[in-house]
Amino acid sequence: MTAGLDFALLIGAAVLLVAVAAVRVSSRLGVPSLLVYLLIGMVIGEAGLGIRFDDAELTRTLGFCALIMIIAEGGLTARWSTLRPVLGLSATLATLGVAVSIAVVGVVVHFVLDLDWRLALLYGAVLSSTDAAAVFATLRVLRLPPRLVATLEAESGMNDAPVVLLVVLLSATAGMTHPWWYELLLVGYELAAGAAIGLTVGMVGRWLLRNAALPSAGLYPIAAVGLTFLAYAAGAVAHASGFLAVYVAGVLLGNGRLPHRRAILGFADGLAWVAQIGLFVLLGLLVSPDRLGRALVPALVVGFALVLLARPLSVWVSALLTRSGRRLGWRAQTFLSWAGLRGAVPIVLATIPLSSSAPGAEGLFDAVFVLVIIFTLVQAGTLAPVARRLGITAPAEAVEIHVEAAPLERMHADVLQIEIEPGSRLAGVHIDELRLPAGAVVTLVVRGGAGFVPGPDTRLRTGDDLLIVTTAAARDLAERRLRAVSRRGRLARWFGEEGHDQR
Repeated sequence: MTAGLDFALLIGAAVLLVAVAAVRVSSRLGVPSLLVYLLIGMVIGEAGLGIRFDDAELTRTLGFCALIMIIAEGGLTARWSTLRPVLGLSATLATLGVAVSIAVVGVVVHFVLDLDWRLALLYGAVLSSTDAAAVFATLRVLRLPPRLVATLEAESGMNDAPVVLLVVLLSATAGMTHPWWYELLLVGYELAAGAAIGLTVGMVGRWLLRNAALPSAGLYPIAAVGLTFLAYAAGAVAHASGFLAVYVAGVLLGNGRLPHRRAILGFADGLAWVAQIGLFVLLGLLVSPDRLGRALVPALVVGFALVLLARPLSVWVSALLTRSGRRLGWRAQTFLSWAGLRGAVPIVLATIPLSSSAPGAEGLFDAVFVLVIIFTLVQAGTLAPVARRLGITAPAEAVEIHVEAAPLERMHADVLQIEIEPGSRLAGVHIDELRLPAGAVVTLVVRGGAGFVPGPDTRLRTGDDLLIVTTAAARDLAERRLRAVSRRGRLARWFGEEGHDQR
C-alpha cells in the first residue's frame, strides 16, 4: 500500500511540475495552456503510459470542486468599479443569452445530426457556458477596454449557475415530472437564492475577517477561500445555485478592505492554477482517444453552429435588451461574440449525462472534447489579432501589477503599469501635466532599459514604461485621467475628455 502511494505521489508531482513548466512554453508558442494540460492527461492515459481511468462520477465531483475554486478566484479578483456598469449585460448574457444559445444549437443539432430534441438541447446546454478559466487566463494578458473585459469575466463567472441546472434537468433519464413553467420557476428560485446566500456569506465573512484578529497572517487566505466554499455548500444544501453563491461571495470579499488582501489574492490564484491543472489533466485521462475520430464531424457541426449562429445571436439579443449593451458598437459586440471561449467547463458538464448513463452521453462527451480542443486553439490564438482588426485594443490602458509588499497593503495602495505606445498622446506630456489625482504618483520611468525617478518637468516619450503607485480611493480617477490624456493630450479637460471607458 505504501509503495502504491509513493508511486502515485511521484506521478502526481511530476505531472504538476511539467504542467507548471508548460505554462511558460505555451505562452511563448501562443498555445492555450489548457490544451497542454489535456494533452498531458491523454499522454499518461490508456493510449499513452497506460493509466486507465474511466470514473465519470469521480471526474464530475472533482471537476465541480475545481470549478468552485476557479470561480472563487475570478470573483475575488474582480473590481466592483468596473463590474458594476456591465452587471446588467453580463447577467443577461448569463441567463437569456444562455437560453438563446441552447435553442439555436438544439435546432441545428436536431435537424442536421438527426438527434432527438432532448439530446439536441443537451448539446446546446453543455456548450452554452463560457469557461471561466479560459476567459480569465486569456483576457488578462490582452490590452482591452476594462468594461469589455469585465463583461466577459462576469458572464463566465455567472453563467455556470443556470447551465448546470439545465444540464442536470435535461440529463434526467426518468424525464421531466413537472410542467415546463414549474422547472422555469425552480431555476429562477435557485438563482435568486444562490445570489442571496452569496451576498450573506460575503458580507458576514468580510466583517469577520476584519474583526477576527487571527493569530497568524497565513490564516487569512485560508479563511477567505473557506468562505467561498461555504457559500457553495450553503447554496447546495438550500437547493440553490452554489456556483452563483461562490461568485457573489468572492466579489464581496475581494472588494472589501481585508487584512492581508494581497496574500489572499495570491493564495487564491495559486489554488486556481492547481485546480485548472488537475481538472484538465483529469479530463484528458477520462477521454478515449480511439473514439475521437468518430466525433470529429458532430463536433464541427455543433462548433460552427455555436460560433457562427448561437453566440452572435445571444450577444445581439442581450445587448439589445440592456442599456450598457446598447452603448456597445458593432465592433465590441463582434468581439464579445468571438471571445466566448469554451474550455474545461463544457467537458465537465458533459460528465453529468455520462455519469447518469443518459442516452447518447458517450457521443456527446467525445464531441464536446474534440470541439473544445479545435475551437479553443482557433479562438484563443486569434483573440489579439481580431481585437486589433476591430480597433478595440487599448494599448494605453493601465494594468495592475501584483506586488507582495506590507506597506502597500497597510496603505491600501495599488501599483499600475502603463506603456506609451506609438500614437499615444501621452508622448510629449510632462509629468506635472498629467494632473493625476491626489494619492497617485508616477514613481518610476523605464526608458531604453534604464530606469529613473521622474521629476515634474520630465517629458514622456514613446516607448516609456511608467510605474504608478495609487491609493485604492484614487485608482479609478487616475486610470480615467491617464486614459483621457492618452486620447486627447495635455488639453484633454479643455476638450471635455473625461477618460471614461467608452466600450
